[in-house]
Amino acid sequence: MNASRFLAIPLLSLALTATAHADPLIEEKDVPGEFSANIALTSDYVFRGISQTNNEAALQGGIDYSYDFGPAAVHAGIWGSNVKFTDATLELDYTVGVGGSMDKFGWDVSAIYYTYPGSSSSLDYDFFEIAPSLSYDFGIASVTGGVNYSPNYFGNSGDALYSYASVDVPIGKYFTLSGNIGYQSIDDNTAFGTDDYMDYGVSVSTEIAGFGLSAGWTDTDLDNSQCGSLCGVFAVSLSKSF
Repeated sequence: MNASRFLAIPLLSLALTATAHADPLIEEKDVPGEFSANIALTSDYVFRGISQTNNEAALQGGIDYSYDFGPAAVHAGIWGSNVKFTDATLELDYTVGVGGSMDKFGWDVSAIYYTYPGSSSSLDYDFFEIAPSLSYDFGIASVTGGVNYSPNYFGNSGDALYSYASVDVPIGKYFTLSGNIGYQSIDDNTAFGTDDYMDYGVSVSTEIAGFGLSAGWTDTDLDNSQCGSLCGVFAVSLSKSF
């Protein structure tokens, strides 16, 4: 061990000790609204029925902020995941929106900007969507429906509209059965790489020692020449919210 490294150890210990006892610059109670975070490990990142990681695992996480002002709440967040595209290994999504609830009825209108840092700008991966949605809790099941509209979708493929519906049904005390169906229409199918298509899926979820655990299958009506092994995916996910 040389002298500089020998000296660095007590200096580092002193810095860590000082940091551990330092007062926060801003107290959490002094910031209006609430922050939350989430992290997940999944065996496959599937977006609208198509694997984004070429059937490989993904580590995902996000931070969200919300402020309730009575009849509604504003929210903002950032979420990220590894992906496996040509010239892209990371996806970062930014969301802002407003939503609220009244009894069993809920609504939300959000804007989402999907980005792929490090990818060539000529690929035009980045895109924007506006996403209104409605939900209702019937007690025995809750349903959600919405549309996501993009004026210029992934890969510079023009106008795109994704319409979807989902249902969550409690099964006994510990499990929830979920199903979803959606339809993606795209103005320039050649630029995107597939025809317009339908996706659908079913999953089961539960909570174990504070962790969320889910397993599900999803597929599309695209043929093998357009989707191949990227569709018809079974994935298992482990998540934690803070």
